[in-house]
Amino acid sequence: MGERTEAQKRAHKKYMEKFVEVKVRMTPERRSSVQAHAVAQGESTTAFINRAIDETMKRDNAAPKAAGCSGESQ
Repeated sequence: MGERTEAQKRAHKKYMEKFVEVKVRMTPERRSSVQAHAVAQGESTTAFINRAIDETMKRDNAAPKAAGCSGESQ
């Protein structure tokens, strides 16, 4: 693959402006495990992490809340 053209560079920059980065800390071993799992699922690490977040949020929102637990810290 050759050098990207100026138009390609501008298009990539414009595309990336739609996103923000979130830093997640983990051990190198855990990162390797997450990356391997993503590859085994046929997706990128980013796609896997986003899917895991989406599925967890959907599950959490569908679960009935425990009595007396508002989710706020006291």
